[in-house]
Amino acid sequence: MQNYKKNRKFILIISFLIILLFFIFIISFNIGTFAISPLDVIKTLFGQGNRKQELVLFTMRFPRIIIAILVASALAISGTVLQGITKNDLADPGILGITSGAALAVVIYIYFMSGNAYTQISKLTIFTMPLVALVGAGFGAFLIYTLAYKKGLDPTRLILMGIGINSAFNAILIIFQLRFTTQEFNKVMVWTSGSIWGTNWSYVLATLPWVFIFTGLIIYKARYLDVLNLGDELAVGLGVHIEKQRRILIIYTVALAGAATAVAGTISFLGLVAPHIARRLVGPKHKLLIPTSALVSSIILLLSDTIAKNLLAPIEIPVGIIVSIIGVPYFIYLIMKE
Repeated sequence: MQNYKKNRKFILIISFLIILLFFIFIISFNIGTFAISPLDVIKTLFGQGNRKQELVLFTMRFPRIIIAILVASALAISGTVLQGITKNDLADPGILGITSGAALAVVIYIYFMSGNAYTQISKLTIFTMPLVALVGAGFGAFLIYTLAYKKGLDPTRLILMGIGINSAFNAILIIFQLRFTTQEFNKVMVWTSGSIWGTNWSYVLATLPWVFIFTGLIIYKARYLDVLNLGDELAVGLGVHIEKQRRILIIYTVALAGAATAVAGTISFLGLVAPHIARRLVGPKHKLLIPTSALVSSIILLLSDTIAKNLLAPIEIPVGIIVSIIGVPYFIYLIMKE
């Protein structure tokens, strides 16, 4: 009876979040420099719109919305896993330096592949960017894990090392940016602040497999996250090789965070806030927590992107700034709570 009530509550929460996401989805389609009424949006989605409406929706807005959902899901799931394996509420791929490592690798790669920053990026570069981001994020995670490991993985030590590595990567990124022209430097600064600049279907196709595959692998490993939350001694007593499972889950997390960073830059706090909100809604069980966290994160990022595009139109604010406005107060609240 209790399980039935929990499942019913979960279905109701998920249904509400999907409806809310769809509502924001329609609003994001609707407003912009070329406004389209909600009815025309629905008509265009079903092939009944005019040529201009189809061009705006399917070529510009639709891929951007899909990218926002993929990025948000990847960052939220990364944050959920990191909080689970470290048992630390402040763990997040942005704070720990994983996304800054990925961003540094992508900026260097694009510079040498394209000769300049973010202009005329080839399809080869687009599809190999997640791999490069994975290398950068993996290097960052390796440094953090190695420096934080001392007779086991200490959560506090991990957070402190992550903050230090994050600062180091950001400093190196700024030094490297001095090679760019003023215009290119500004573009990179906007992107590293968090900007969904990949707005065509090539970016969607490059990102989708990474998010789909590693999300599936993490959901499959969700039971280990539940056991790790019980404490290391109890986990070992239940026959779990805790360090092996932590390393595997960190690799999956790095892959997701790297793929998200490759197309959206460094969006901080999203992977921190979304899991906490989801945990309040559905509890700590990770098979329920992971999809809920992804939906909450998608709602936050899609709403933030809609605000970023339209608040000072035609000037576009980096979406990472809007997310930080939401995330920083919550981060301060968590620190005070700790």
